[in-house]
This record gives sequence, C-alpha cells and structure tokens, in this order.
Amino acid sequence: MAKEGAEKAEETEQMIEKETGKEPAEGGGGSHRLGDTQEMRAVVLAGFGGLNKLRVSRKAMPEPQDGELKIRVKACGLNFIDLMVRQGNIDNPPKTPLVPGFECSGIVEALGDSVKGYEIGDRVMAFVNYNAWAEVVCTPVEFVYKIPDDMSFSEAAAFPMNFVTAYMMLFEIANLREGMSVLVHSAGGGVGQAVAQLCSTIPNVTVFGTASTFKHEAIKDSVTHLFDRNADYVQEVKRISAEGVDIVLDCLCGDNTGKGLSLLKPLGTYILYGSSNMVTGETKSFFSFAKSWWQVEKVNPIKLYEENKVIAGFSLLNLLFKQGRAGLIRGVVDKLLGLYTQKKIKPTVDSLWALEEVKEAMQRIHDRGNIGKLILDVEKTPTPLMANDSTETSEAGEEEEDHEGDGENKERMPFIQ
Repeated sequence: MAKEGAEKAEETEQMIEKETGKEPAEGGGGSHRLGDTQEMRAVVLAGFGGLNKLRVSRKAMPEPQDGELKIRVKACGLNFIDLMVRQGNIDNPPKTPLVPGFECSGIVEALGDSVKGYEIGDRVMAFVNYNAWAEVVCTPVEFVYKIPDDMSFSEAAAFPMNFVTAYMMLFEIANLREGMSVLVHSAGGGVGQAVAQLCSTIPNVTVFGTASTFKHEAIKDSVTHLFDRNADYVQEVKRISAEGVDIVLDCLCGDNTGKGLSLLKPLGTYILYGSSNMVTGETKSFFSFAKSWWQVEKVNPIKLYEENKVIAGFSLLNLLFKQGRAGLIRGVVDKLLGLYTQKKIKPTVDSLWALEEVKEAMQRIHDRGNIGKLILDVEKTPTPLMANDSTETSEAGEEEEDHEGDGENKERMPFIQ
C-alpha cells in the first residue's frame, strides 16, 4: 500500500494545489527531487536555545511505515510547549537537530500497510510526536482523525491540542457539572478559549479568567469575570464568590499553585497542565526554573484530606505518546467534533504565519500577544523581511551559521497578521 500511495503522491499534490487555487509550487515551496530522493521544507531546531536556533531547511521526505499515514500538511499548530522544547526546558528533551511541532492538518497522501478506514485524499488532523512543522508528516493511524467538510485546515490545526486538553481537564478529571465554577489562567490563549467555549455547553457555569489587560475587550464575552493577569485575582474571586471555585486550571505554576489551592471549595479540583512561568527570556533560565520550583506550595496530603480538595496534573502528549491512551483520546475527539458540527464550539485562530516566519510567531506567543491559536500555514508566502534569516537551503549550512549565531539575542518586533 505504501508503494501505491507513493505512486499517487503527485496526483494528490495536484489535487491540493487545485483546491487552494494555486499553481504547482516553484522555488521556495512544494516538494523537490534531488537524485532519487524527494525533499520537503521543514522547520529545523539545530540546538536548544534562542530563536536563532530555528531554520527552514530541506529534508528527505518521509514515507509511511506499517500502520502509518502520510499527510501532505496544510497547517500546523504552535503551542507554548513548543517554546519550552526550543529552550530544552522539558524533561528528557530529545536530541537535536529535530523538527518541532505536535499537531497538524492536511490531506492523506499515502497509506502504510495495515491501515484501514482512510483513503488517499481524506482531509484530516493529527497528533505527531515531533516533526509536525513540515510539508509532509507520517504518523500512526491511531493519532489521525477525519475532519468535517466545513472545517478549514487552519481550524483543524488549532483543534486537537487545545480542545482535547480542555475537555479532558473539565470533564474527565474535574467532572464539570451544571452550576459549578471554573478559574482558568491565560484565558485569552488557545486552551483558555477552548475552556470557555466548553464551559458554555453546560448550564450555569461561572468562568473566572485571568489575561493581559489588552486582551479583555476581545474576550470579555467568553468569560463571566475577567481579571488582569498581574492583579490579586485571589481577592477578586473571593469578593465575588466567598467560598472560592470548584475547578482551577493552572498553566502557570510557581506561586499560582498555592493561590489556586487556596481558592478551591470543598471537593474542588486543582489541575496543573503547564509551567509557563518558567519561561521568562528567550533562552532557558536556571533562575526562573529555580524560582518557580521554590514558589510551588509543598502539598501536604493530610491537608488535602482534611480540606476535601483534589490536586491533579495533565499532560496530553504524555497520555498519547507514553501512556498509550490513544483510544480514550479518539472518543474525546469524536465528542468534540460533534460539538463543532452542532456549532457549539469553534477554534479561535489568532493569526497565520509562513514556515519562514516561525521565529516571529514564537515571539508573539512568548510576549503573550495572541488571542487564540497561532497557525503555521505551509502554503503562505512569507513577508520578505521576516524570511531573510529564517531560511537555510542546506542542513550543513544551517549548522555552520548556527554556531556563528550562538551569541546572538536579536530583538524582533512581533508581526500581527
């Protein structure tokens, strides 16, 4: 089957170009052949560190193994975890060079042996264990999902990480029900907006959110009570609800852990699903890591028992790729797509960026400037000024330039699409 799919690759690519109204790509985009090896564009992280470690390079195009699908990528999701990966600010980081990215959308181009239920030409979204930021990816069939006809590729790339994370925390861990209350940090981000939309599907749920002040006007209708991210939100919440809240969703960590636990009602649930407070500068900071770790309140199980409180953690990527829960996640995705079809939820896309603009896109997330999800649009033409230092025609050249730029810490203005 892999051979059959490969033979149809060119036909599928033409179908993709026809769908978007584009002529076959020349020069910067599309696949190329070097001898007998077909190549693709991909974002490559040469080493852990700052933005200068990222380049767009040409790499050998992968082919599907047994049980895998080959996807011609149309759009990729950019998440805060990608910044932490770039810095090497995660447990057991993989070896570099690597292609970042964990989610994408596109069109099935080839099927590996034993793959059933999919056909060449299917529109899909997928989780990928790295390698998503490329023109072509291969990933096991259990991580791939067909998308509705009316869902755009940018929406599909914004869907899996954010909405599955939000759903799992609210319904699988915290058991959200009618009349409950939720506090969510970074309410203007991709997960924050997904949480707000899913809460709106349950009657009489009160949502407290924290976000940068400049985002308030744009997201004020999605949450019940909105506070500035730098304000004393504990007192603000207690002024409105003296007992506190039923659910706290914390992607910040640090001293917010203790604050979140203090706000829980009896039988309330605190869930940690990120640690963005550890990311302060462009590169990994031991001081920020140590400060965040030191500020985390040391949990006393006896105190949890006495106060009837629950503390939990959630990592979607670990659940998928290390703990083998792909079947559970497929059921969640089916429910979420049902809500999308009913027009009860819809991914919030902040902006679209070319692969060559990945540095500027990452800077926008780092500056907390996004409302919703940033998307890497594989077919988007880059703004010339942005692409100048982000494109590398060979991996050998990339390595050489990367060492020359080790001392750089360039200032970049975020570009708002």
